[in-house]
Amino acid sequence: MDKAVLEMFDGSLGRCTSQSRFLDLFYAKFLASSPKVREKFKDTDFVRQKRALKASLHMILLAAGDESGDPGTYLSDVAEKHNAKHLDVGAELYDLWLDSLLETVEECDPEYSAEVRQAWEEVMMVGIHYLTVRYNA
Repeated sequence: MDKAVLEMFDGSLGRCTSQSRFLDLFYAKFLASSPKVREKFKDTDFVRQKRALKASLHMILLAAGDESGDPGTYLSDVAEKHNAKHLDVGAELYDLWLDSLLETVEECDPEYSAEVRQAWEEVMMVGIHYLTVRYNA
């Protein structure tokens, strides 16, 4: 992936995660996006979940920047946890997840632009693609 895209994403991620409301706002949007999402998260410890999401965003950045082209180095554990045998997170939920995330970035990043949005989409799709391909593994 292009270094400029990775740097733009990384800068935006830092601006967003420096705001305490970022993860709360994301989860409010994501949970409001579908009854299926609310059902999946009904017994979730959100303190722990927000820590996991923040770590996952950084892992996706590392995966996107890895020159070997193998996201599994960073995301295999996440993929296994989310696959059909465990949390059963199907592809349709990733669409809602990404839409909610992009809306939250737009609201929280003071330097948000079309280019920032594109960087988030490109980087996040590395992780989403890997997780959806590994869904039945």
